[in-house]
Amino acid sequence: METPVPSSETPRTDNSGRGPRLREIPLRLMVPNLITVLAICAGLTGIRLAFEDRFELAVAMVLLAAFLDGIDGRIARLLKANSRFGVQMDSLADIINFGVAPALVSYAFLLDNARSFGWIAALIYAIAAGLRLARFNVMEERQEKAPWQSEFFVGVPAPLGAVLVLLPVYLGFLGLEPSPLFVYGSVAYTVLIGYLLVSRVPVWSGKSQTKVRRDQMLPILLVGVLYVALLMSYTWQVLVVSVIAYMAFLPFSARLWHRRYGTLTIEEDEADV
Repeated sequence: METPVPSSETPRTDNSGRGPRLREIPLRLMVPNLITVLAICAGLTGIRLAFEDRFELAVAMVLLAAFLDGIDGRIARLLKANSRFGVQMDSLADIINFGVAPALVSYAFLLDNARSFGWIAALIYAIAAGLRLARFNVMEERQEKAPWQSEFFVGVPAPLGAVLVLLPVYLGFLGLEPSPLFVYGSVAYTVLIGYLLVSRVPVWSGKSQTKVRRDQMLPILLVGVLYVALLMSYTWQVLVVSVIAYMAFLPFSARLWHRRYGTLTIEEDEADV
């Protein structure tokens, strides 16, 4: 009995001619990426609202983007949904939300009054945010990390930079008139925040393993609840106080670093950046 010769018209029963099968992805892996996409939408919507002169909503969108950025990584770790794709998405979102969006909102609200100087300040801040994020990614990819990296950032983190750089906008919401002194002072302040982003100032991250005594837990929770309640009721006043308090904290953060790791230098540990 002869074996039939396969022809081009004979249907193939194996899978050799098929393209690559699409791998199914668990739904939990999509949750952090969805939050990141929502953060991008919030940042871009903030830009649109700023150019529609709806500045309070624009700032709210930038702050919402900062909040979403703060929780997406934690949710990814909670769901065990970390991925290289998610890391790249998060980095791209940060450039928009903490570099471009706050710079354009600030420019549309106030810095435009300084013309070219205001635009230059906005550019400096946005580029500084990008450089800060690139340095953070390089340091995170290291196999061996310096002992202080579990407790301190190098420079002000980009999400906090976005909150800090909008201080002149908060003051404008509280009724401060855009006088030349205020406008050009805001230009200088924007450049200062850009410098703090790319500086080597050690900033306490709050990620240390410091434990809280059991009897202090409830008072700390009550303070947190009080802060959120005040933020909801007196948003711009609380944000102004928070920014000033954080800026005042930076020298103490650097002093704490020198007390714990004074024998090291950030420059030595960061030679590849």
